[in-house]
Amino acid sequence: MRILHTSDWHLGRSFHRESLIEGQAAFIDHLVETVRAERVDVVAVSGDVYDRALPPVDAVALCNEALRRLVSAGARAVLISGNHDSARRLGFGADLFDAAGVHLRTDPSRAWDPVTVDGVAFYGIPYLEPELVRAPWELSERSHTAALTHAMARVRADAARHRASVVLAHAFVTGGQASDSERDISVGGVAHVPLAAFEGVDYVALGHLHGRQRMSETVRYSGSPLAYSFSEAGQVKGSWLVTLDPGGPSAGVGSADFVPAPVPRPVGVLRGLIDDLLTSPSHTPYENHWLQVVLTDPVRPKSAMDRLRARFPHTLALSFAPVGAAPAAHQVRLSGRPEAEVALDFVREVRGEPAAHEEEELLRRAIEESRAKETMA
Repeated sequence: MRILHTSDWHLGRSFHRESLIEGQAAFIDHLVETVRAERVDVVAVSGDVYDRALPPVDAVALCNEALRRLVSAGARAVLISGNHDSARRLGFGADLFDAAGVHLRTDPSRAWDPVTVDGVAFYGIPYLEPELVRAPWELSERSHTAALTHAMARVRADAARHRASVVLAHAFVTGGQASDSERDISVGGVAHVPLAAFEGVDYVALGHLHGRQRMSETVRYSGSPLAYSFSEAGQVKGSWLVTLDPGGPSAGVGSADFVPAPVPRPVGVLRGLIDDLLTSPSHTPYENHWLQVVLTDPVRPKSAMDRLRARFPHTLALSFAPVGAAPAAHQVRLSGRPEAEVALDFVREVRGEPAAHEEEELLRRAIEESRAKETMA
């Protein structure tokens, strides 16, 4: 059996206000092509199908298209809800979709009710909010570890009846490397669950962390299909192609190969003096990247974003970390001073030199017009 493990599509997400829907559609194209070329039997989607509980219309349309095409390509699809999804909305019509080969597992009470495909039992453990399952499951504590430990105990008890077993789960496993684009799921300051919680099954398809990671030979994160933060610069995105042999002498993972996804536009981080960034040929490969730029000039350059975008048109984020900048020697008095003076002091502080005459006039005019609108309101 061939399983394609993917997760964290986050359909509908934007990147610093840039729409990612075209890049996500290109990933779906790639996923369907991989299913056909590799004769994939099951596509396992381990949560965060959407980026938010109420996804935009184009994201819902893309999800519908993705599931239709995956089934048409000959695969079954098993999906769980993640912490970004609305479990009730994503799980709508689950019983009806089962007949079409699309298996939505968003109800925690069905986590140990498997989808069986050619002798392999697939258990979908959706994102478990500890507070919601503590009472019905009679857990001793409100934690991710308690919730997953309970679910996995029920899974292992049922898995003994099957030749092979696969678990889909959406969680932060201890030792995993996080990025800036994942939402915090900590409870009482603790978000992690131990790797040992997933013992006793043949393969665990994890979701939540956005970088591909091998927690063990049988427990892996596929990561997100696209970079969703600059902290993911340099990561190779894609899916795990896993082979199981449930009919062999010893069921288990025969192989797990990573299938890289297309990169619509890479992301990168540049740091340095603005003149060097604008002139050095070593930065040429970044001209088509989405960029985060950190300027280290001792004096904040004027019109920095406009100048950077002349060479790097896809610069999205700009910050300043001047080399050798001295800390402020005293606190500036604000109370009772005219707004324009305070604003001009701020310009002088962050730039290292006073505002130009035309900038000062523009700032004063903006303050006056703002005050006039407040008076008229």
